[in-house]
Amino acid sequence: MAKAVFTTKVTPSYDDLPEVQYHFPKTYLNYATQAVGDHVVYYEPRRSSADLSSVGGRQSYFGVARVKSIVEDEKQPDHYYALVGDYLDFDRPVPFSESSVYYESALQKADGSTNRGAFGRAVRLVPDEEFDRILKAGFAPILAEQTVASENPAQGFSEPPEPFVRPIVEMTVSRPFRERSFMHNVRAAYANRCAITGLRLINGGGRPEVQAAHIQPVASNGPDSVRNGLALSGTVHWMFDRGLVSIGDDYRILIAKNHVPDDALRLINRDRTLNLPNDQTLHPNMHFLKFHRDNVFKGA
Repeated sequence: MAKAVFTTKVTPSYDDLPEVQYHFPKTYLNYATQAVGDHVVYYEPRRSSADLSSVGGRQSYFGVARVKSIVEDEKQPDHYYALVGDYLDFDRPVPFSESSVYYESALQKADGSTNRGAFGRAVRLVPDEEFDRILKAGFAPILAEQTVASENPAQGFSEPPEPFVRPIVEMTVSRPFRERSFMHNVRAAYANRCAITGLRLINGGGRPEVQAAHIQPVASNGPDSVRNGLALSGTVHWMFDRGLVSIGDDYRILIAKNHVPDDALRLINRDRTLNLPNDQTLHPNMHFLKFHRDNVFKGA
C-alpha cells in the first residue's frame, strides 16, 4: 500500500465525484492500485477544466479519502474508477507550496523551481511524512482547537487530562474528529446562516446556533463533505432529517404536504429558495440531494 495524490479539476474532464469515486486513464493504474487500502489527498490544479486556457483552480490540496477498490470503466476503454470512502474536506485549502517549501518534495527541482513534469502527473505517490504534513496543514484549525481544549480543561479536574496523540491519518477516521471538522466547514461555508430560514443567531458566548446537517445521512454512507451538508437551525435540522422538507436540483425548498404545521412553515424562506454559499464549488451536490429526495423525503 502507498499514499497518493489524486488531481481533479473544478469542472472535471473525467467522471469524478471526489467523495465517491475518482476516474482515471490506464496510464495511472499502477499508482492508483498501490493506494488501495490506503489514503489519498485530492489536489485542485490551476486549470479549472480540460480547456488549456482555463484558470480559477485553487492550486491546493482540499480533502482526504481512503481508496477501497479499483474497478474498470465498462463504458470507456482503458479507464478505471478508484472507489473511495471516509472522505473528509480539509478545514482550509493547502497550497502546493508555502514559504517556498513544497509539500511534495518531488515537485521541486534542486534549483527551487517547480518540476512541471512531476506536476503534470494526475496521480502520484507521496511519502508518509509528506502526506502527514499536508494533512496537518489542512486540519490546522481543528487541531488548534484541540490544543486549546487540552490546555484549558473543564473546571472540576484536579489536573488537565493528558491529550491522546495519534497519527493524523488515524484521527481523520475518528467520528468525533470528523464531526468537528464537518461542523466547522459547513458553518464557515454558510457564514453561520441557516440555509432554509435565513436566520443567523449567535449566542452570548459567541457560538453560532446553526448546526451542520448531512444531506445523505452518515448512516447511509453519506460523506463528511460540505457538498453533502447544509447549515440548519435546530428545528429545521430535525424536519430535514425526518423528510418533512427537502431540496430540489434547482435549490428550491420542497415541503412534504400535510406534514409541516403552519407555525413551522412560517420559519422557511418566503421565496422557498435555499441560501447558498458564495463559493459555488461548495453548493450542495445533486448526487446527494437526489438521495435525500428518494430515500428520506416524505413528499411527492
